[in-house]
Amino acid sequence: MSRLDARLLLRGYAAGIFPMADSRDADDLFWVEPRVRAILPLDRFHLSRSLRRTVVAGRFSVTRDRDFGAVIAACAEREETWINAEIERAMLDLHLRGHAHSVEVWLGDALAGGLYGVKLGRAFFGESMFSRATDASKVALAWLVARLRAGRFTLLDCQFMTDHLASLGAVEVPRDAYLQLLNSAVSGAAGGGEEFPRPDFLALDSLVDADASGTATPAGKLIAQLLTQTS
Repeated sequence: MSRLDARLLLRGYAAGIFPMADSRDADDLFWVEPRVRAILPLDRFHLSRSLRRTVVAGRFSVTRDRDFGAVIAACAEREETWINAEIERAMLDLHLRGHAHSVEVWLGDALAGGLYGVKLGRAFFGESMFSRATDASKVALAWLVARLRAGRFTLLDCQFMTDHLASLGAVEVPRDAYLQLLNSAVSGAAGGGEEFPRPDFLALDSLVDADASGTATPAGKLIAQLLTQTS
């Protein structure tokens, strides 16, 4: 197939498909459109008591887009992966253009976990996550959901269901229902006005800066509040 570029990727996501490869070393890739799609409703994230304690305690520090390259490389460091060199290169380019983002979870100076995905309109397409410490990927996802809620997003696509995602509130929807959610999220991208304010992936940053006092704990409390408040 033709070389992946930013425009082709965004067109694919807008149509409900995404690229995968058979392995890390595979030269070819293919487009996937699952019959059943996993999504995580942003108002139904399951913040367990133990995860809330971890988020609030500040054991981890969490950043946005601090090291996108390290996150995608870590996600690809598995015996079985669908991230080949072409997908990695295209995602790095998409990140440079402001359409792909990462969440990093740190233990001191060590990258303990994280995730990355693609932003389009009011939709965020979660691509992959990894964990090198207990609960690190759960913390990354908690911060992502809080960020999307703060930024007025409406769809978090998780592609395929896993036990890990199900435990955090993800559900499966048929393709037709997913496409309706997707079209609504993408068609309302422009936003503007009181009824449909513009989505803002960076909105959480100003909230954390206003709330923090030099430690991670106040920011963690803010995340927990965002995840438990009702619309």
